[in-house]
Amino acid sequence: MRTHLSLSVAALVAASSASAQDTALEARIRRVENGLLTPVVVAGTPGQGAGIADRMRALNTPAVSIAVINDGRIEWARAYGVLEAGGAPADTATLFQAASISKPVATVGALLLVQRGDLSLDADVNTALRSWRVPENAFTAREKVTLRRLLSHGAGLTVSGFPGYPSGAPLPTTVQILDGQAPANTAPVRVDTLPGSLTRYSGGGMTVMQLMVEDVTGRPLAAYLGEAVLRPLGMMHSSYDLDVAPDRAARTARGHDRRGTPVPGGWNRYPETAAAGLWTTPSDLARYLIAVRRAAGGQAVGSLTPDVARQMLTPQPSASGGGFGLGLQLDRMGTPAASYGHTGSNRGYRAQMLLFPERGQGVVIMTNSDAGSDLGAELVRALAREYGWPRFQPVEKTAAALDPAALAGVPGRYQSAGDNPVTLEFTVRDGRLEGAGANWPAPRVLYPLSATEPRFFIRELDREFTFERDDAGRVVRLRVTGGGAPELVAQRVD
Repeated sequence: MRTHLSLSVAALVAASSASAQDTALEARIRRVENGLLTPVVVAGTPGQGAGIADRMRALNTPAVSIAVINDGRIEWARAYGVLEAGGAPADTATLFQAASISKPVATVGALLLVQRGDLSLDADVNTALRSWRVPENAFTAREKVTLRRLLSHGAGLTVSGFPGYPSGAPLPTTVQILDGQAPANTAPVRVDTLPGSLTRYSGGGMTVMQLMVEDVTGRPLAAYLGEAVLRPLGMMHSSYDLDVAPDRAARTARGHDRRGTPVPGGWNRYPETAAAGLWTTPSDLARYLIAVRRAAGGQAVGSLTPDVARQMLTPQPSASGGGFGLGLQLDRMGTPAASYGHTGSNRGYRAQMLLFPERGQGVVIMTNSDAGSDLGAELVRALAREYGWPRFQPVEKTAAALDPAALAGVPGRYQSAGDNPVTLEFTVRDGRLEGAGANWPAPRVLYPLSATEPRFFIRELDREFTFERDDAGRVVRLRVTGGGAPELVAQRVD
């Protein structure tokens, strides 16, 4: 009887502990959901976090799906919104286009062929290509296009990205894409700078890799990657199939532009499969990130071996730097703030994935809107604050107590010079300076940096706005600086 009593007490304690953990996690999720943050926060001002539903509505993003990684595992996953405007609810199995996140996943398939001895990382790709060859020129006479350079965007190849093909449009073959022949809608993929001399993003290079894999395996890329990469990594919802199967269409998010208008036909198709053709979910991509981390630590995961993972996470040489391993974007490797991942942008879809390997923390965010990058950035800042990430937290600035005299002569319209002038208009409302512009969806409050000088900041951008006076004290120009962006100078025009 005493043994049974002890077991009952232990079970109650375990259940109580699990319940407390669930409650703590739900509270954490609610803080993220209600704490979306702008790039800048005002010190000492409560309630600056926005709710996810409000931000989705403001950014015309019908659906967003999230998978959060903590302690090297998926801690939680949630989906919000609808598959299309007025449509069925999204859930964590809803499919999105991964866009350029297709590249690092497809890279695993190419590196498995290297491991098998079917491809070489450093040989001329023309020794492996059968159905097409990289055209030779003065650049390739000095340095060769190699698989390593293709996977790290250092091959000197053109065509950064692809617009896709609307529903019902004829589709080109891979060779037609590479040669820019109809019905292809992009220029030929050619070497126009010395291979290995600089890092320059090239979806065209990934399409050369796609053809290499197909030539060597004798199989369509989608079939090979499904068997060699997706299923072994547990990415059971994912596919590189060009067309969405009928049984999957009912759980596929339709793309939308920045105004919330649906993409005709639901989405574009991308025969540039390796570069942009992956359909997947955040949880599947989180499994990919976790597998790379585990394999890099010495534990094979499915088909992903430690050697392959470590090569992916090794910064590749380039005369201009560039921040790429093989397939993956790398940042600050070798430091506690190191991270890797990728972003994606297809018509009507935006996605991003990020992992801090030393912390075992990260996130995958997928949306069905051209404005999804803005929403994703706000979510990343909320997560960074909640989980204490070493980067991506908002910048905190202190607002000064402004002397109203400093606003004298500031309201008005200002315009920059050049072919694409920027026009900003400023007014005073309830004692506060507000600004409006063509690219600002709503008026923005300017917070004073000085009590006596017309210097301000806004929450929506990490930029500072300084209004300059002439010798007579008249405000004649606006100077916008900071945030790692080029300086903008706008003259007063009213």
